[in-house]
Amino acid sequence: MLNKRHLPSITALQCFEAVSRHLSFTRAAEELNLTQSAVSKQVAQLEELVQHLLFRRVRRRLQLTPAGALYLGEVRKILSQVEMSTHFLRSYGGETEVLRVSTPPTFGARWLVPRLKGWRLRHPHIHLDLINEQESDDLAQGRCDVSFYFGQGARPGAECVKLFGEELVPVCSPGSLPDEPFIEPTQLSDLVLLQSASRPQSWHDWFDSQGYQTEHSYHGPRFETFYMCIRAAQVGCGVALLPRFLVEDELADGKLVIPWAHSLPSRDAYYLAYPEHAADVPKIRDFVAWMLEQLDQPTPDEHAL
Repeated sequence: MLNKRHLPSITALQCFEAVSRHLSFTRAAEELNLTQSAVSKQVAQLEELVQHLLFRRVRRRLQLTPAGALYLGEVRKILSQVEMSTHFLRSYGGETEVLRVSTPPTFGARWLVPRLKGWRLRHPHIHLDLINEQESDDLAQGRCDVSFYFGQGARPGAECVKLFGEELVPVCSPGSLPDEPFIEPTQLSDLVLLQSASRPQSWHDWFDSQGYQTEHSYHGPRFETFYMCIRAAQVGCGVALLPRFLVEDELADGKLVIPWAHSLPSRDAYYLAYPEHAADVPKIRDFVAWMLEQLDQPTPDEHAL
């Protein structure tokens, strides 16, 4: 493992990035307001640290080596993150707090975001930072302050507030339906069963709850998010089994229809979780109270954070 004292400085990374962009030590030095020798020295020290040549001269012209090109992509990510983090901190006063909220992607876009309208007006000093990436230990590792998730109502070291359950319904585009109505649910497999990566068992359970079995319940294209399933069903790729609350708009607009009127209640539910030791932290307490208020209110028509 690299000793932290031997990690490259931001200045060295800036010099390397500037030289890579201009393919000139002179022009990089002018941009960074440094001497050419200073830039050259920073790059040489960086090459010694990574133990690879980053540049080579070909016919008196500077070129990145393969190792240099590989390193450049990583360095740009680092510098971009440093820049964004600095702008982020400068954009908010000392009274502002950041609340990091983790949410499943489609749930976040379809259910959570509409219910954040008005939050900024009531809590102007609490900035929401919503992220889609989810791991079961996000709260324990401090990667987020609050987490929405679907599952059982218990997580180690967390307070879990039940929001609501769900029921799964089959949906497809109106144009996908045959002229004759279905006589039994297994005929839905003629439309192609769109599979959800997060609910691989759902079609099997849906058929089984009606006393039917089909060898096609696990067959069909698989999608990582519900949103992708919604779009696939909407454009006629097949029939998807989805939580009803996520497709209410499409059903109301006629963009999706329910080809077989049978719903499957899920055994799990949606929860809001936060670290048990943080129950009295004002920003978390305020957010939990806000979300519980929203459960009693209809979905707003317009989104505004």
